[in-house]
Amino acid sequence: MKIASAPRMRAMALIGLLLLLLLPGEALAAGGALAPLVHDIGVSLLVAGLLAVLFHRFRIPSIAAFLVAGFIVGPGGGALVQDLENIPVIAEFGLVLLLFVIGLELDFRKIISSGRIIIVTGLLQYPLSILVGFMLAKLLAFMGVTALGGEFAPLYMGIVMAASSTLLVVKLFQESFELDTTAGRVSLGLLIFQDIWAIVIIALQPNFSNPQIGPIVSAFLGIALLTVITVVVARYILPAVFRWIATSPELILVGAVGWCFGIVFLGGNFDAFGETLFGINAHIAVGSGMSALIAGASIANLPFSRDVIGKVGVVKDFFVILFFVGLGMGIPVPDGVEVLLLALLFAFAAIVMRYIVFVPLLYFNGLDRRNAVVSSTRLAQLSEFSLIIVYAGYGLGHIDALFNSATIFAFVITALVTPVLYRYADDLYTRIQSLLDRLGLRSPKSDAEEKKEEYSLAVLGFHRLSSSLLYELQKKMPELLEQVLVVDFNVHLHDKIAALGPTTRYGDLANAETLHHAGVDRARVVLIAVQDDVLKGTSNLRLVNDIRHINPNAVIIANAIELPQSQELYDAGADYVYMSRVDSAQGLMEPIVSALDGYIDEYRVTRENCDGKWHERDEVIP
Repeated sequence: MKIASAPRMRAMALIGLLLLLLLPGEALAAGGALAPLVHDIGVSLLVAGLLAVLFHRFRIPSIAAFLVAGFIVGPGGGALVQDLENIPVIAEFGLVLLLFVIGLELDFRKIISSGRIIIVTGLLQYPLSILVGFMLAKLLAFMGVTALGGEFAPLYMGIVMAASSTLLVVKLFQESFELDTTAGRVSLGLLIFQDIWAIVIIALQPNFSNPQIGPIVSAFLGIALLTVITVVVARYILPAVFRWIATSPELILVGAVGWCFGIVFLGGNFDAFGETLFGINAHIAVGSGMSALIAGASIANLPFSRDVIGKVGVVKDFFVILFFVGLGMGIPVPDGVEVLLLALLFAFAAIVMRYIVFVPLLYFNGLDRRNAVVSSTRLAQLSEFSLIIVYAGYGLGHIDALFNSATIFAFVITALVTPVLYRYADDLYTRIQSLLDRLGLRSPKSDAEEKKEEYSLAVLGFHRLSSSLLYELQKKMPELLEQVLVVDFNVHLHDKIAALGPTTRYGDLANAETLHHAGVDRARVVLIAVQDDVLKGTSNLRLVNDIRHINPNAVIIANAIELPQSQELYDAGADYVYMSRVDSAQGLMEPIVSALDGYIDEYRVTRENCDGKWHERDEVIP
């Protein structure tokens, strides 16, 4: 008989123990059962964690693990969650934070500079997709397919096909650090337009039989009013608040999340304010997602935005996992093969539509064909908004239960396929180039992605050493200053540093995501200019590891305090390690020898003639 290996037996024992812990709290509660909310979150994360490890072992996307975990703990599986309303409520928090981070990464100048590529395509793509989906449903009905039940089923099929998942797409773009590429900006721009179109649909939905323009006008009036208020406050008040707390990076996260939910509460209570102050309800309340997007976009150009992205991202990921688990809980048990076949039809039609609607629109509005194909491929999934609209339509009697269930399964199918399509989007473009040529979609002289700003030197941390280094560069290599990036949280020095030529970025060095968004990934040489006894929440060793991860080709110069530490830094990937105490000692040898030989006065005169007098040096930090 074959005996399992010790590691495998230990793994099986651990899984068995964890499964035992999933038993109802009352069965194991020697010290009292957990509160339902804590229990439900804990069970969800436990199952999601187990499946994530297992799925990763077999190279299956983690999103699939979270969806399957939701199904297992939900009513369709083991019914391990005690209160089904808990997880969706918590998951909405993750969606709000995700849209807030999206807003932080929005550069409207770049989006506007794209001109008709995003604006015209965004205006036309959604209605054209609805039209194509509507015609497909009519064709299926003509061919005898009777599964599409409900008076408005053809219209809803078009709506299902028209939008892509903001959550899935942005998550993948962020993980691959590609949100600021052409494909990333185009995809994000289209997603924003799709969300706006979805707001229009939701406003019209109760009156599909007799559409009214009033709800649409009210919705956009609320968005416009919230945008104006938010931008004014962000421009004239927030910078001062930021300067108060900038020297305490840990407060940036609290302040940013507070700002986000302050705007969410403001937008969501417009109607209540109107009734209280003026006695009228104008129906201009703004949804939490759109409010969070506005909150993020309003501070996207402030110095601390890049640091916020990194800090909020950690919290956001926790709740995004619960979002997918919550979606998994909504997966019904299929009551027949018909619902699965209809779901496959929806999923296939949504993917194909990206190439017959999205690609031509993007290409003929000025986008090169590579990015048109890549962007469209990465948008090949159903939207969370589609689930919301279809569920509401089911409640209004517009569609039947079969259509609603098929939409959920189609979302799951496209969610599972999305990571694969994202990863191989460029390979797919390479394979279909000849087909694109035959269709008349010609390749421009260069399909290359635009180059981001690059730096010759990135200086992490700005203290006395960095101040003196900039002075020496200004004196001996002034042409290099405009190619220098300085990352530090002391914004009070940023203007003086920038006046010399370098680019300054606010950032907490303890967060690798912050370093990436600051531009360290595009630096040829990275200097860690602060010693470990000054750094907070990180060290030179950790920084070397982070930098080597986000910028594998950089030359890294690190700082050691203790002698043995230098070898650790070299092992971690540093190319050169300097020690201030050794450098200072070596620098003191010459004046000491001069003093012993009786030439100290001559040595001082020589140094001052060469380097100037110390008190006359005009440095950032005196």
